[in-house]
Amino acid sequence: GAGEGPGLGALSGAQAGTSVGGLAGLPPGWFAELSAMWPGQALCLEASEVLHQARSQYQDVLVFRNPAFGTVLCLDGVIQCTDRDEHAYQEMIAHLPLCALPRPARRALVIGGGDGGVLRELSRHASLERIEIAELDAAVPEVSKKFFPAMAKGFEDERVTVHITDGLKFLREAEEGTYDAIVVDSSDPVGPAAVLFERPFFEALHRALRPGGVVCTQAESLWLHLDIIRELAGMCRSVFQGGSVAYGYTTIPTYPSGQIGFMLCSKPGGDPVDFRQPRQPPPGSSRLPPLRYYNAAIHRAAFVLPQFAQEALGESLTP
Repeated sequence: GAGEGPGLGALSGAQAGTSVGGLAGLPPGWFAELSAMWPGQALCLEASEVLHQARSQYQDVLVFRNPAFGTVLCLDGVIQCTDRDEHAYQEMIAHLPLCALPRPARRALVIGGGDGGVLRELSRHASLERIEIAELDAAVPEVSKKFFPAMAKGFEDERVTVHITDGLKFLREAEEGTYDAIVVDSSDPVGPAAVLFERPFFEALHRALRPGGVVCTQAESLWLHLDIIRELAGMCRSVFQGGSVAYGYTTIPTYPSGQIGFMLCSKPGGDPVDFRQPRQPPPGSSRLPPLRYYNAAIHRAAFVLPQFAQEALGESLTP
């Protein structure tokens, strides 16, 4: 499978700044993010201290300290978040959908997102009355509360209800038309999260949304996974027929290729949604530090695609 083994100390070292040094690989004590999803490349981070290494019921969980990025969480050998750059992902995956809604959201659901980062960002939205999360693996919130308190803050909001359960099962049991917004903060489409990229899951998302409601899902990198994204966009176009479909992205140093995208879809009915236009102001919060990545200008810019991506995805996206 992809991302097997933590990859710690797999590379031997030599001197920096020389071709010999570069080709010799890295000294022991470095983590290499190896995966079949990005063959021929790997981000390497120095693991100055391993804080936690265990196998949960579902996946391999690793937490280590890095001099450049602070504390790092890896699941099945793949970097999920770091102290230094997590906000670039959490803020965008939460505020792109919620700020695009013509009227403020009252009820939101997170699928995945067990580190609490998306919950933290949703909690900035004063309009929300209920925030639910369906996370498969109880180990992720536990690890986050211990090692990532700035993200786990999301669990402290009194509007939040935590369900440790399978996301697809939870959606199928939800009442039709329940949510204004659903954020799917999934890992890659290998292992436990594979089902979150398939049509039955998107049909269940559609059913659980109110008319005019929005969904935002983690949708991989334009540089590495254009075929997956093209397939996903085509499927969303057919499932959310009559609504709108958009692809936006954020820059984030520790995700493969330094960039990750989001598929945003709206269910027809209610006011039409143009994801490219923020309709709500960036949320503030007295309890949390100010936003560090998201603003109205970057919201609009997130949907401007490079030519190669526009050509690949254009026919599936709402013009």
